[in-house]
Amino acid sequence: MQKPCKELYSKYFYDEEGSLLFEQICELDEYYPTRTELSIMQQHVQEIATLLGPDCLLIEYGSGSSLKTRMLLDALQTPAGYVPIDISKELLLQSVASLASDYRGLEILPICADYTSTFRIPAYTRPSARRVGYYPGSTIGNFDPEPAKLFLQQIARTCRGGGLLIGVDLKKDFNILHRAYNDQQGVTAQFNKHLLVRINQELGANFQINQFGHYAFYNPGKGRVEMHLVSLKHQVVRVGNVEIPFKLGESIWTESSYKYTLEEFAQLAAKAGFTVERVWTDSRNFFSVQYLTVQ
Repeated sequence: MQKPCKELYSKYFYDEEGSLLFEQICELDEYYPTRTELSIMQQHVQEIATLLGPDCLLIEYGSGSSLKTRMLLDALQTPAGYVPIDISKELLLQSVASLASDYRGLEILPICADYTSTFRIPAYTRPSARRVGYYPGSTIGNFDPEPAKLFLQQIARTCRGGGLLIGVDLKKDFNILHRAYNDQQGVTAQFNKHLLVRINQELGANFQINQFGHYAFYNPGKGRVEMHLVSLKHQVVRVGNVEIPFKLGESIWTESSYKYTLEEFAQLAAKAGFTVERVWTDSRNFFSVQYLTVQ
């Protein structure tokens, strides 16, 4: 049975091409999160490394190109190992090969998986003082509140007795948010439509890509940016043996990106068993990097 509101999970953006498109988005002038988080990390990385402590096992959820990770690895004292987890096998292997070349004394234990699923941390040789999760970017915002709590609970179980270093995007002027998800070059639109390209390629569907438009807006009542693909005409799309009708203006909801106040995120973290130990923000309070602990 087809749901009345059509949706696709945002995790399916991230095959090799989708991951590369997202890397392009991160470099756009309009997209503030990446450069803002990097500036916070640059300013406070020594303090962050001291909090994480020596001999920690760093577990990164959605490692991507590991750009921010390098900054952290450079500052950490004798890390026990690094466990990058990513759904894109190609990008993961490229990143691991590059890191292995530059950090020869570091044991790297990659996991190709959907990090919201169940997986096992590989055996590692050096003793670890604690496990520390690393979840940079604003990806926690892609989860609705209840799934976000469940995912954080999963990390809490993995890192019990340790902590989580996480990037959290903050609430701000709607116009800034609008520009961040509707860039002038159209890279975000291409990224959004890439979902349909994948479905055509991998499931034999017949989406007419140019008959769907990128639409992103901030929903203040829900505190989230919503990203949709909107049908530009009445049409019927075939996916395998299934025919899916679209009305003019009907959309596929492809992503949510929740924005938080510091108080709202502290409440979410507490429900998952975490305590907010330290928060770093930029001068405009656009973004935060937070260190959470779990007993």
